[in-house]
Amino acid sequence: MSTLLEVMVPSRLGRPYRWLLASAWTSNIGDGIALAAGPLLVASQTSSAVLVALAALLQRLPWLLFGLWAGAFADRTDRRRVVMIGNVLRAIVVAVLCVAILTGTVSIGVVLVTMFLYGTAEVFVDTTAGTLLPSLVPRQHLSTGTHRLQAAYLTCNQLAGPPVGAFLFAIGAVFPFAAQVVCALLAVVLVSRISRHRVPDGAPGLFVPPSDRPATHVRRDISEGLRWLWGNPPVRMLAIVIMAFNVTWAAAWSVLVLWSRDHLGMSEVGFGLLTTAAAVGGFIGTGLFSRIERRFRLATIMRVCLLLEVLMHLGLALTTAGWVAITIMVGFGAYAFVWGTVSQTVRLRAVPQEFQGRVGSVYMIGVFGGMVVGQALGGVIAETWGLTAPFWFAFAGAGLTLALIWKALGQIAHADAAA
Repeated sequence: MSTLLEVMVPSRLGRPYRWLLASAWTSNIGDGIALAAGPLLVASQTSSAVLVALAALLQRLPWLLFGLWAGAFADRTDRRRVVMIGNVLRAIVVAVLCVAILTGTVSIGVVLVTMFLYGTAEVFVDTTAGTLLPSLVPRQHLSTGTHRLQAAYLTCNQLAGPPVGAFLFAIGAVFPFAAQVVCALLAVVLVSRISRHRVPDGAPGLFVPPSDRPATHVRRDISEGLRWLWGNPPVRMLAIVIMAFNVTWAAAWSVLVLWSRDHLGMSEVGFGLLTTAAAVGGFIGTGLFSRIERRFRLATIMRVCLLLEVLMHLGLALTTAGWVAITIMVGFGAYAFVWGTVSQTVRLRAVPQEFQGRVGSVYMIGVFGGMVVGQALGGVIAETWGLTAPFWFAFAGAGLTLALIWKALGQIAHADAAA
């Protein structure tokens, strides 16, 4: 057992990191359960496509409304406590939903309000949790720590959680959400254990704002963080790249279900296989990441991942066979995992501790903002030029973006030097 633990979470990462990883596994299981149970609950309350779409929007909207504020808040308070309080609030929101389900008073209005409140708490939790890793792990081990956290997200949120959520919902609508409450509260307990152990040599330790820090308005803190980001060209460019590639990716993915059904002739099961194939590819990327990192330069890894993204859009635009699409999705899952781990490691290394929250929040706004813009574009493009048109748009947009930033990726990969 101890050998298995050492392989999964090397002791060089420290005991505090093990508690952080355990909390990530727990909270991601809860979120994965909700990933399936949430839409099922919405569908049980309404048949309106507008309300179903609104439910998904209300979970992402808080990132655009409160993302910058959450980043500033993370940089001016005890980060560990923010994560704990945020998870408690998430548990309370879902517990109220459970009561509504049990008493028969649940309605689409209650569900939509729950989605928005839960999403708001999630913004503060996820933004602040993202700042804990560089506090607990030495800089030279950040890629390993990021790798393990990304694997936890893939395993629990994308693979294990959704089928469990669907199974629990089939038993009774309240059960998946009760399980989510338990997971959120357990995550609070696990995060509380972080400060009880000494961090490894070379790790800065949990960030706590200095007691003599002058009182400033949140808007000033946000402006200061944006100025730091704008004044660091590699970190700034990475944020722009992430947003641009999320626009092109979301444009294609917005019509994926219709494209698979009407263009490829796949059934509902076939569509499910596409998403499952991406998760399988992610597992392959998890297993290969350490070898890839040791063998290739970061700039090379980043260029290859983005080039594969361009080629994936081209392949999906051209194919008319379901098995080809599934094969491409396996590749997508593999390189997407590698790209996510590398890009996050580059940012964590480059950004000073006192700016981690604010800069990280800008990245998340870029991710979700890019997805919202891309989904809107994808629908319009598909309606005008057909279901393959969003994939051609993604191919052209991603290819042009990559051509423009090809040389800059060398600087981006070593953004910590510029910082």
